Amino acid sequence: MKNLRRLIYLKFARRLSRNSQSIPVPSIISNNSSFEGNIESSGIIHIDGRYKGNINCEELIIGVKGFVQGEIKTQRLYIYGVLEGNAEVDSLFIAKTAKLQGDITHNSISIEPGAYVDGRCRRKKAEVINLPNNNSKRSKESM
Repeated sequence: MKNLRRLIYLKFARRLSRNSQSIPVPSIISNNSSFEGNIESSGIIHIDGRYKGNINCEELIIGVKGFVQGEIKTQRLYIYGVLEGNAEVDSLFIAKTAKLQGDITHNSISIEPGAYVDGRCRRKKAEVINLPNNNSKRSKESM
């Protein structure tokens, strides 16, 4: 019954997407699938299976059972499963079920407590923040 609902949803979504460009339909690598190669897409990719290769897309969702190994370039990255590799993203979300092994360059980031991160998360546009220097404060007080 669950598979039938999913099939009906996908057929309905595809029919709507033919009539309107405003409703995106994601490309899906399902739980029981594995794929190797490079993907370039201007849309949404959802991975619940195993994938090895580079991905360049608008939005990438790595599902709870998803495993991705490779280099990622995307606007939005949502990690619920496993990512082994580096990524360059605009917006990053790492769920508590996620495991990230690699370096990420981002503009904004959100990490739920319990997420496993082994690597570096760096901001793309590093802003220099001038913090008050404690040494200068001490030297003024001693005068």
